Amino acid sequence: MEVEYIVIKHKGRSLPLEGVQASIKRLHPRHAIIPILTAKEFSLEAGISGEIKLAEALHKHSFPFEHRVIHDLSLASTTPFQIDSLFLTPFYALVLEVKNIGGRLEFRDNPPQLIRTRETGEVDGFESPAAQVERNGELLEGWLKSKGIYIPIFQAVVLAYPKQILDRAPAKTPVLFPNHVPRYIMELPRKETLLDQKTFNWLAEEFLDRHINYIPRPVCETYNIPRKDIRTGVICLNCGVIGMVKIKRSWRCRSCGFLDHRAHERGVREWFLIMGREMTNKDCREFLRVDMNIASRILCSMDLNSIGSCRYRRYTLDFHKKDL
Repeated sequence: MEVEYIVIKHKGRSLPLEGVQASIKRLHPRHAIIPILTAKEFSLEAGISGEIKLAEALHKHSFPFEHRVIHDLSLASTTPFQIDSLFLTPFYALVLEVKNIGGRLEFRDNPPQLIRTRETGEVDGFESPAAQVERNGELLEGWLKSKGIYIPIFQAVVLAYPKQILDRAPAKTPVLFPNHVPRYIMELPRKETLLDQKTFNWLAEEFLDRHINYIPRPVCETYNIPRKDIRTGVICLNCGVIGMVKIKRSWRCRSCGFLDHRAHERGVREWFLIMGREMTNKDCREFLRVDMNIASRILCSMDLNSIGSCRYRRYTLDFHKKDL
């Protein structure tokens, strides 16, 4: 009997990618940090596309047993850990680590490392995805034991695209392409049902309840970018020019005339991604280029948390509460 494919958590919006992209727009094109941010943007986008490729492969396959798929799961055991995709069944849990790194790949076990050789012959070293997924499997096992759950934990590395050439696989951890993952799942042992239906459903919900939303550090802090290097003003969604003008109940682009009544919300969100975790009225008016009264109305109209009172008031944004 085929069981409907059930995803109980999709991959969320990538705040690290959003912050990097916003920073690139607000820095001078010839700023020294731009090549680093551009490389980071490419890396984040590649990782996301790989995870989407895996999700599509799982979605296309019908499994003849109960299961749940949880993407982008962050938990805390002895230390916080993040799982790209978790395939949960009443028999076992499968931890999948997705990588989208082009070139010829060689896994080394002592010490654990991934070596990538580009077509140009250039060689790069990365943390071993095999060691990473094994560590996540151990942390998940500890997390489950703290809940009184004892099931086998399997791990595998998923290479997003067949163009990634594997010259040397890790000694213990399987390395798969997305289309091979369903077959690998079907071959894993299902001799004994270890979780009854009630426990299985409870555990799936417990994963969601215990999920820790990851909020990245502001880009300026992460990359040591001086705040003065970030260009201020509201960016036009239509033409990309910085410096929309506040008019009654909206914003108008001086370049293309585009009107956008929510432009300030994106500007405030970008400030929190790029500049800092707390915003004052002064921060708001300088970043959006508005006066004190308009800044006050903007901050009060948005679903922000506030700390302090009067001129000492500071605002914070819950990124997962307010999806601007």
